[in-house]
Amino acid sequence: MDARETPPVIVGVVHDQLDAVVLSAVEFARRFGAELVCASVDRGRYTVREREDGSVSSLPIDPDLPDLAVQEFPEELERHLATLLENRGVRWSTRMLAGDPAHALGQLAARLDAAMIVVGTREAGLRGSIQELLTGSVAAHLAHRQHRPVVVIPLNPLPIDRELPWEQG
Repeated sequence: MDARETPPVIVGVVHDQLDAVVLSAVEFARRFGAELVCASVDRGRYTVREREDGSVSSLPIDPDLPDLAVQEFPEELERHLATLLENRGVRWSTRMLAGDPAHALGQLAARLDAAMIVVGTREAGLRGSIQELLTGSVAAHLAHRQHRPVVVIPLNPLPIDRELPWEQG
């Protein structure tokens, strides 16, 4: 990265994620005059090699699965991002990562010397609560393992009088 360039803003993206996460990240990138790097992580693969631009070569965790030589960014997600980011006044790119999302996003942020990492919360509900219980929150893992800011965009905040998923008996 050129010394005069502003460090990029990284946003974690997943299929069927609410647009609010990316649109919030766009605001940060625009205000900083930074590139927006949209990163998706495949939990079913592990990183074999990191490239200079932060992209990775990966293999499937399950040895019985066929290896698709190059793990490409999902076409449908990229098309959606292209539509969403059109005319937003920000340069953007995509990266396909592998493994634990918090670790992968942290590695990418370190590689690119990112200004921040933007992620969304999981939507409230049984599926999100079980997944968070089993794997932990990506946002919480990032917040405890990063020296750079982690911005968490609330997707479906609960009213103040409702119990949080982990408080429910």
